[in-house]
Amino acid sequence: MKQPKKRRFQLNERQLGYAMVAPSIILIAVIIIWPILLSAWNSLFDYRLNDPSKAERITSLSINLETYADNRYLVYDTMEDVRDTMPQAESTLANITSALDEQHETLLKTDEGLADRYEEVNTMLENYQPVNDDDLRLTEIPEAWTDGFTATLDEQTAAVQTLREDAPEGAIQPLTDLESQLSNTKNAVLEPNFVGVNNYTQYLANGRTWTAMLNTLLFTVVTVGVELAVGMLVALLINRVFIGRGLVRAAVLVPWAIPTAVAAMMWTFLFDGQSGIMAHYMAQLGIIDDPGVLLSTGAGGMFSVMFADIWKTTPYMALLLLAGLQTIPRSMYEAAAVDGANKFQQFFSITLPMIRSAILVAVLFRALDAFRVFDLIYVLTGGGPANSTESISVYAYKLLFEQQNFGAGSALSVIVFLSVALLSTIFIKLIGSDLFSGRLKQ
Repeated sequence: MKQPKKRRFQLNERQLGYAMVAPSIILIAVIIIWPILLSAWNSLFDYRLNDPSKAERITSLSINLETYADNRYLVYDTMEDVRDTMPQAESTLANITSALDEQHETLLKTDEGLADRYEEVNTMLENYQPVNDDDLRLTEIPEAWTDGFTATLDEQTAAVQTLREDAPEGAIQPLTDLESQLSNTKNAVLEPNFVGVNNYTQYLANGRTWTAMLNTLLFTVVTVGVELAVGMLVALLINRVFIGRGLVRAAVLVPWAIPTAVAAMMWTFLFDGQSGIMAHYMAQLGIIDDPGVLLSTGAGGMFSVMFADIWKTTPYMALLLLAGLQTIPRSMYEAAAVDGANKFQQFFSITLPMIRSAILVAVLFRALDAFRVFDLIYVLTGGGPANSTESISVYAYKLLFEQQNFGAGSALSVIVFLSVALLSTIFIKLIGSDLFSGRLKQ
């Protein structure tokens, strides 16, 4: 009797669907969701790379064994230099050694296994190896030891300062180095810098944040509105049949093809008050009073970044609208013309209703992109003059990379993300809720 064949493993329709979209979901999680979650975690700390005591995300009182061991070696090495140049300081140096040794022994007894970890870190430093393992490098310490350790370092620093008063010339530099190293050893102690939502409350109450947000909203509303109107005119033009239409369509897309940073640099020269062609002719035509106002005043700077963005991004809007126009059958216009409808009536009765979906998609994409504007403003005006053109993304960049304040900069980045998410949600709910309603009913 033949054994029945085993059925091969087979996914059902739903499982197959999940399997098909799984790579995209994983890619989105790695590229988009993980950086957002990391920014949200960083925003909960007073995290500053330009401050050694806050260059780590610390949730409890800790010591950096790498910094501690390195400075401890430098202190003892420099004391030998002081002994060679100032023998009469032996008594003070012996007191410093005794006090530091006492604190060191107390530290090693605060946690089981800490002595072995310290020796491992010290060995790695002697071999010029970086200590990248945070579990090895960082350890929690009791507050009582920290207070005694800091007080001891302050006392010994004061003792070295006293030695410098009567030191011979050759001993001044070693004593200065010793004083600095004793002071730097305190940087090994890391205070907790977890602040919760403090960064959010601080910067949401900051006037500069709201100024940047208002600049961003103004930029978004004006540029998207003008781009929609001009883009519609361009789309209607290049949708018509005429000789050279292909060449015109290609030429229209040239501004959009230019990288934003390159375009911004080009407009910087064109708007320059001394040699800019655009600034010169605008002044000649009476549009502005003086060529220098475009990049030296708040209103002029905002006009400049808006003008440059409209020039560059209108082709993108026109391209999306042209795609919608291509779906309208010519027979509808012919029937309307037979019924006596003029061009304006055809536009408002046929064109606009038929490309409503294309308009909604184009406006949504452009609004989200404009709200996150960074490179154009950063290259063209740098957010100036006096932060008058600074967008929320530019402000976040300055905090993150120029001031190296990762906590506050991450908080602003999360605020930008939430604002974009809220903007898209409101847009879809209030304007585009029936975007696919006709298809769903079918």
